[in-house]
Amino acid sequence: MIFGIRIITDDIDRLVEFYERLTGVQASRPTPFFAELRLETGLLAFASPATVAMLGEHAPHPTDNRSVLLEFLVDDADNAFQALREHLADIVQEPTTMPWGNRSAVFLDPDGNTVNLFSRPKS
Repeated sequence: MIFGIRIITDDIDRLVEFYERLTGVQASRPTPFFAELRLETGLLAFASPATVAMLGEHAPHPTDNRSVLLEFLVDDADNAFQALREHLADIVQEPTTMPWGNRSAVFLDPDGNTVNLFSRPKS
């Protein structure tokens, strides 16, 4: 079971604000260098590079992601996307019906992480 995902960032405030808007969930901030959103399906955390410095050369680096896609299931991808649109600098794919039926919008978060906002077909 995956418990959560932690994104290492140089700007926790900016990223937390973005994901609070996306999820509608208020983050808890136990320290200035760490925040977390407790979602129904797991934890999405945000932390400064200082929290992983002990990993040395293997530590994750902010804004270096090119291998992970964060996916959020929503009731209506078109409406959820429109609610975020003015806060998105980099839209990769407008809401599109995928060959397997999901309605999907893809964009980059403020740190350049790829986000897929999708809804399943109505049965």
